[in-house]
Amino acid sequence: MTMKIQKILNILTLLTGAIAVTLTSLWIGKQVYSWLPPQAAAESQLIDDLISFLVTLGAFIFLGVTSTLMYSVIFHRAVKDDFTDGPPIEGNITLEVVWTAIPILLVFWIAGYSYQVYEQMGIQGPSELVHLHNPLAVAAKDVSANALAQPVEKIDVLAKQWAWVFHYPERDVTSTELHLPSDRRVRLALRSQDVLHGFYIPAFRLKQDIIPNHALDFEFTPIRPGQYRLTDSQYSGTYFATMQANVVVESPEDYQQWLAQAATQKPSLANNQAASEYAQTSNQSVQTGWVTVPPAAPTLVNSPG
Repeated sequence: MTMKIQKILNILTLLTGAIAVTLTSLWIGKQVYSWLPPQAAAESQLIDDLISFLVTLGAFIFLGVTSTLMYSVIFHRAVKDDFTDGPPIEGNITLEVVWTAIPILLVFWIAGYSYQVYEQMGIQGPSELVHLHNPLAVAAKDVSANALAQPVEKIDVLAKQWAWVFHYPERDVTSTELHLPSDRRVRLALRSQDVLHGFYIPAFRLKQDIIPNHALDFEFTPIRPGQYRLTDSQYSGTYFATMQANVVVESPEDYQQWLAQAATQKPSLANNQAASEYAQTSNQSVQTGWVTVPPAAPTLVNSPG
């Protein structure tokens, strides 16, 4: 009778612990949304959901393993002054198969979910550069194109050492600030003038490597008006930290008004922090620091930002 009661208590303890770990993991996963920048693009919602899922899963595994260890230490430790060997337990094939299969299934689950997220985002990646023809990917892209049958704002983006230059073909406007209409699909034509750069806006959860001699179309939908920051996510040389730009998301009406106003301005040389710092260093009588290539010449823009 005592053994039966003990077995029931063990089962109840296990169930209670599993429920507590599950609820705590779900709560931790929900906290992720407050850790990240505001969701400024439609795609950021997909990425945040994926991160929340990964954190929830990681918290469940961590709390499950930790709880099991603590339970074993507290309730199943040897009594004082007991130096005898433990029971001669041999391998359990069933248990080994289970704890090998579970991680494999988890990896496939994470991979499948991640693949679905990137398909929904519709971001063109390295597979297009090496011409890998995937019928499933083509079909998914066609479906996405039909679903997004709306006017697309096209903007040319040039990355160079060390500045961002944005050209708006609609009004033939050039700027060092990226202006975007809210709730409109945007298609950026990304190009690099020299080396590998990375287009990264944390608030959008979007990052795309820009490869020299390759033009990349990069699409997303801004949804939250405000000012954000674009950085170069790849180390592109000595002054790569200065390669930043403001990203202004505004209503379509304000966006068109800015375009019209910028089109009336006479082009002038853009401010370039990298060029300024390089010129200051070159004029020093004592040369210090690493040898670097000269920054690209400042660009003529209608709106310097």
